[in-house]
Amino acid sequence: MSEIVFHLGTGHSRFGKVAREAAVDTSLPPPNNAAMSKAEIVRRVKSYSATSGYVYQYQFHEVHPSRDAKAPGNEYIYYVSADRKTMFPIRVFIRRDALDRWTKQTGRALTGTEEYALAKMRLFQAFDDVEDFSSSRPDLSVDDTNVDELLARLDL
Repeated sequence: MSEIVFHLGTGHSRFGKVAREAAVDTSLPPPNNAAMSKAEIVRRVKSYSATSGYVYQYQFHEVHPSRDAKAPGNEYIYYVSADRKTMFPIRVFIRRDALDRWTKQTGRALTGTEEYALAKMRLFQAFDDVEDFSSSRPDLSVDDTNVDELLARLDL
């Protein structure tokens, strides 16, 4: 006796023994929207009035694990405009060792939302402090030298 598999429409299968080898297979119908493309991501453009008098527009683009020359961390990428005509990427690198130190010091880890807010506070600090931000386009980082100050802005 050989084994036969009966596939039911719900995805379950039943095994049984029959005298001859045979197979019954009924597949599910294909989805009716298989050709549809993915929905586009809607990115909100926000404004920030810097202490220098400039008003910057920015939007969050993405975050991904990364590594600088010294340590691993997460890289947050924002697109920024100083003139409302052209946008350029600004990277904020948050070092993992700085967050680990803060976690040991406080007894709790930052949530993903709090880490995003930390990157945003670093971006705002650069808007306020960096002369000619649109020309210099600095790569920004959060490390042991500024993590406490930035988190204090968030009351953490």
